[in-house]
Parts: sequence; C-alpha cells; structure tokens
Amino acid sequence: MFEVEPIAYVRGGRSDPEDDFWGGTRCRVELADGVPMDSLDGIEDFSHVEIVFLFDRVDKARIVTGARRPRNNPDWPLVGIFAQRGKNRPNRIGCSIVRLIEREGRSLVVGELDAIEGTPVLDIKPVFRDYLPEEPIRQPDWSREVMRDYWAARE
Repeated sequence: MFEVEPIAYVRGGRSDPEDDFWGGTRCRVELADGVPMDSLDGIEDFSHVEIVFLFDRVDKARIVTGARRPRNNPDWPLVGIFAQRGKNRPNRIGCSIVRLIEREGRSLVVGELDAIEGTPVLDIKPVFRDYLPEEPIRQPDWSREVMRDYWAARE
C-alpha cells in the first residue's frame, strides 16, 4: 500500500467523462495549496507536458483486473486491461501528453487534456523527445477504431 497526494487539480474544461471529442479542449492545471509556485519554473520552455492523474470518480466496483472488450464493443477483441487505456483500471491512473499553451502563475493552461473538472493531478512532467520511441509504433486496428473520434473537435 502506498499514498500519494494530489499536486494539482484540473480546473475548467469538460465536466462530463464522455469518451470522445477531446480535440480543441482547454483547461487549467492548478497547483494544490502547499505546492510552491516555483515548482513550475522553466516549464514554459517546453511545448508539451505529460499529466498523470487519478480517475477519482470511477466506482471501485467497476474496476477491471482481467480482460474485457474495449468500450464493451462486441466487434472488438477481448484484451487485458493493460492492453488498453480505459479508465476502469486497477489503480485508476491516467496519463496524457498535452500541449502547454501557457503558464499563468500557479497554473498551466493546456490543450486536449482528457480529464474532467476537479480531477486530482498526481504529477506533471515535461515531454523530452528523447523519452519518446525512435522506432515506429505498432498497434492493432481496433485501437485505431477506438481513437477515431477521440481527438476530434465537438461539432
């Protein structure tokens, strides 16, 4: 067992956890009380940051530890929870690489963070190209179908 404390919270943006249409969204990642503002110093020199957050509103009774069909779609294969990015994961941890639009004091304004208002943020990391894969990324066709409208803008 271990404990983590939120270092920030998502402010603004969407309030519903709908699966798709995150394109064009904007929100703030605001440091929690007690986290010093200078912990963000230099972050504005990066174009992207990785936000690690907690799916805090996922009912623990809905956690999946084995295999399931992504989004419960019968047309997609039965795959283990660690072979997909669904929110009903054992530790309910999510992470997203987002555009850093600007820093405003104790807050970062970011684009396309797929977390909702009030979501606890566990960590903020700058994106270094050196940590990204150099070789081509391989993924199954069903995962492309899952993501078809994920980053589309809401019409």
